[in-house]
Amino acid sequence: MNDFYLTQKHNIWYGAFRQVLAEGFIHGFSCRFHGESEITQGSLNLALHVGDTKELVLGNRQKFAAALSSVGVDIHPKKFTTCQQVHGSKIVRVDESLAGSGALAYENTIAGADGLITNLSGVPLLLFYADCVPVLLADTETRAIGLAHAGWRGTAQLIVKKTIAAMEKAFGTKPEKLLACIGPSIGPCCYEVDDFVRDQAKGYEEFFAPKADEQGKYFLDLWAWNRQQLIECGVPARRISTAEVCTCCNKDLFFSYRGEQGKTGRMGVCICSVKPKG
Repeated sequence: MNDFYLTQKHNIWYGAFRQVLAEGFIHGFSCRFHGESEITQGSLNLALHVGDTKELVLGNRQKFAAALSSVGVDIHPKKFTTCQQVHGSKIVRVDESLAGSGALAYENTIAGADGLITNLSGVPLLLFYADCVPVLLADTETRAIGLAHAGWRGTAQLIVKKTIAAMEKAFGTKPEKLLACIGPSIGPCCYEVDDFVRDQAKGYEEFFAPKADEQGKYFLDLWAWNRQQLIECGVPARRISTAEVCTCCNKDLFFSYRGEQGKTGRMGVCICSVKPKG
């Protein structure tokens, strides 16, 4: 399913999924423009670890929070909860003591993790990416949420499966009650990898398309690979949405690490669980 669309509030553009929004989960995948960054002039870089000016990044986060808040629920930038993202598969449950980690300083982000889960209402989880796959999870029964940073290393380490398993253990999440979204990221049109990467994907070789003119080179479909892991966990196909938007092909809209030779900012993906009205 593809129910992804772009919208804007206060001139800050972001993507969202209709199915998740309809269930009352506030979320967004930021675009690159109309910010105040220096790393790429005037862009909406949301990450503190890429050499940008801290005050400008925090200003960009305030803008992103305000854009999401304008749908009727306040998102507080001081409650943004982030993790270090080391291309691993560690999942951390965010409780009251961790809420707001990394919101104002990279030094107090949650160390060594690439996935976050919580069942706290009003605590916005926030991850960063610029080609890697952001996977968003929303439990329509318990209202628990999760985010996973699934580059090829995280995907090979089954980070999506581990995130769902952590939600099952912590919150009693049932996979059939999850909505899952695969956000904008580098697509199979652009993501060229080699035999080293393919060798880490035992059982998932079908997602590597051999490059016709070069031995040992492949185009990797991270979207399909993560979607397959979701299905293997028991998430119904009708509850899985993929944006099908390649960040490398759309550098005018999104940051792309490969497309910009590593000198770029980071988008943010945010989800916040709120109590249903009534």
